[in-house]
Amino acid sequence: MPVPVLISRGWPLLALAGLVSLAPDAHAQRVSARDKVKVDALQQRMTAAEKRYSDALLLVANADPKGSNEADAALEDMEDVLNDCVKQKGCQMGTLLASYKRLLKHDADAAASDDVADEGGDRLEADPDHIGPLTADVPEAARAAALLNDKRHAFDSMVEYNPAVQAGIRRWLTDMRPALLTSYENYQNLRAVMWPEWEKRGLPEALLFGIMAKESNGRVHASSRAGAAGLMQFMPATGRRFGLGPDGTGFDTRFDARSAAEASASYLNERLRELNNNVEMSVAAYNGGEGRAARVFKQSAGQSFWTDSVYNQFPGETKDYVPMVIAAAWIFLHPQQYGVEFPKISAQPATLRLAKSTTIYELTICLGSHGTRDGYMRALRNLNPRYEADGWIPAGTLINATTRIAGLYQRNCVSGPRADLARTLITADLNAAIKRPTAASYTGSVAVGGVVPVADAAASTSVPTAPVAAVAAPRPAPAARPKPVRSHKVGKGETLGAIAAKFQCDVPTLARANGLKAPAYSLRHGQTLKLQGCDK
Repeated sequence: MPVPVLISRGWPLLALAGLVSLAPDAHAQRVSARDKVKVDALQQRMTAAEKRYSDALLLVANADPKGSNEADAALEDMEDVLNDCVKQKGCQMGTLLASYKRLLKHDADAAASDDVADEGGDRLEADPDHIGPLTADVPEAARAAALLNDKRHAFDSMVEYNPAVQAGIRRWLTDMRPALLTSYENYQNLRAVMWPEWEKRGLPEALLFGIMAKESNGRVHASSRAGAAGLMQFMPATGRRFGLGPDGTGFDTRFDARSAAEASASYLNERLRELNNNVEMSVAAYNGGEGRAARVFKQSAGQSFWTDSVYNQFPGETKDYVPMVIAAAWIFLHPQQYGVEFPKISAQPATLRLAKSTTIYELTICLGSHGTRDGYMRALRNLNPRYEADGWIPAGTLINATTRIAGLYQRNCVSGPRADLARTLITADLNAAIKRPTAASYTGSVAVGGVVPVADAAASTSVPTAPVAAVAAPRPAPAARPKPVRSHKVGKGETLGAIAAKFQCDVPTLARANGLKAPAYSLRHGQTLKLQGCDK
């Protein structure tokens, strides 16, 4: 369990530094013996608090959950000493601030030693993720103030770290590790549009990541059998309450990352106000229903989610959901403690104007996989949810991308061998591979071995043949009638592009015949399409 070190505290060290500069010189102060005794006592208290903090780090290193509480208490002791020092004649703030400096150095050294640790070591270290980059050219007081004002780890104090959360962490780190890494990569590509919506509503980023990882693994087009859809898995009715649903073009904004982030932040804040800022209960409401959560909360008089009489009123899915969300959020904040190396994603937002018509499939092929584990298909789909993967996007269209994608597009996708290869692959027709011999060239199957020619075989037989009746002249073939317009019932997961390829249809003609609007061409499972403009 990571310890909430200095940056989790809110003491304005810059202000303290200012007080130091304004305080009279030690030589200029006349300090009485009584005041000197009080100053010595303050120094002893600071030394004791520093030792208490160091002992807490040892508890953390041994995975003792008490370490976090002890570290918090030690930091509070230090704050009390600094407050008393301001009021005490003869107390030199700079002397006491040296303890803060030592703690900062301790944590910085721990972070540095983590890089050179032996590969076989599995001992948990004090969490280096609490401390940001400590550059040597930043003044110590300013550096410390920046750390102390960092709110990144506020989530740590908002939830309860317990065996259920630890079990969730274990699952994310074992069989669900690929899903965790995928969720992180997807989130980084969407962070620029999602995180601001939560940040301006005062919610922790870790919770956003935890919910998104558990709900969809960061897949914008995720949907459930129950009807939930999008990154944050809103049900239709709940989505409508928070402004989500089909827009004027027919596109469902539950699939839009920014809209989903805004709606989920508003929903969580509504639950937090209703449930006395209880994060676990609010997360339970997100999964198990706000009505149930409100009823249980009222009946329990505000008891913890983990109280048996509260916990057992939620369904099994919610009992699993809450610790898994918190566990994902915890790892997001403390990856190094658990030996997790999240992929480094270059995800600076950019827009890209297409030089020629293309599909997301074609872009995925020509872009390659430089800088990624799995290529750029998921990033393109997440950033451009209105377009189907196999739907043609007209030239001149402005699509969302990253600076890396934009650079790779200009290099590989506009022209050249990679662009030509991608176009060849994307337009390859499966039916062209099937050979259909003509009647004139058909020879039938021939048996292996000696074969008697057909003419000789006829001559060698002595069996008389019956006379053959004259064959009547064939009737003239009736005039060809126009093919009636056929139909096709949309199967699960089928897209307009896939249907058009199957029946050799012109996509725009097929879309117009069925009243489908570009570029989404949204289809419903079970919908009947008129196969107009199709050859098969």
